[in-house]
Amino acid sequence: MVYREVTRVETKEVLRQWVGGAGCKRISARLGLDVKTVRRYVHAAQALGLTPASGEAALTDELLTALLASMRTQAGRPRGEAWECCQAHRDRIKQLLAQGLRLSKLRKLLLRQGVHVPYATLHRFAVAELGFGRTAATVPIADCAPGEELQVDTGWMGYLEPDARGKRRRFRAWIFTAVYSRHRFVWPCLPETTVSAIQACEQAWLFFGGIFRVLLPDNTKAIVVLADPLGARINPTFLEYAQARGFVVDPARARHARDKGRVEPRGTQRAR
Repeated sequence: MVYREVTRVETKEVLRQWVGGAGCKRISARLGLDVKTVRRYVHAAQALGLTPASGEAALTDELLTALLASMRTQAGRPRGEAWECCQAHRDRIKQLLAQGLRLSKLRKLLLRQGVHVPYATLHRFAVAELGFGRTAATVPIADCAPGEELQVDTGWMGYLEPDARGKRRRFRAWIFTAVYSRHRFVWPCLPETTVSAIQACEQAWLFFGGIFRVLLPDNTKAIVVLADPLGARINPTFLEYAQARGFVVDPARARHARDKGRVEPRGTQRAR
């Protein structure tokens, strides 16, 4: 069984958000980590003397080093033989799930092939490894306070004037929208990269007159490396930038239209 490694930057981000008042479930959703993993790191940090009142100043390199050293000494819970059996027949299980079969029927088909797996283990494997049964819950979203949330998206804005060869180059823009005030800031760019995202953020802070507490990106690869419905992964470089500037990145779940920004950049005037 292969487990995802939690990087040092992500560990610091977990603790930074925790001392900032965020709950373990909220941190889990923002960073794409299992809530049990988040709780394990928080409890280990508490054992080293970290408290919510300590503040970000307490997140020193010495504390992180001691925390990671203590986590390496904790043995993870091993998987049983039934789970390993599911891993051995992963492709077959995935193929049957793609046909729309229920797990109970799928288990009977495996039994006919001499593969005995308890239903509970098969269900956990299908959910954890193959995304079986993931549904989006309808959750009402309350308006935030001023300066709390800033949404960012990208979009094509039009074409530049023809160059010496007569070619017109198409360009994009980073579009920032304050959730509370609906004020909007647009920063044009040619490549959609992490560097241009950071440059656009710097200009946005100047435009809005301060740094928002939460940045909500719409899963652009310049900020979100892996856009997963339940386990999005933030670009390490941008995550370090967020830590340096003191804001939190909270990506929307992929392929869930109801999770996209409440303020879409459709009203932005585009160049012709």
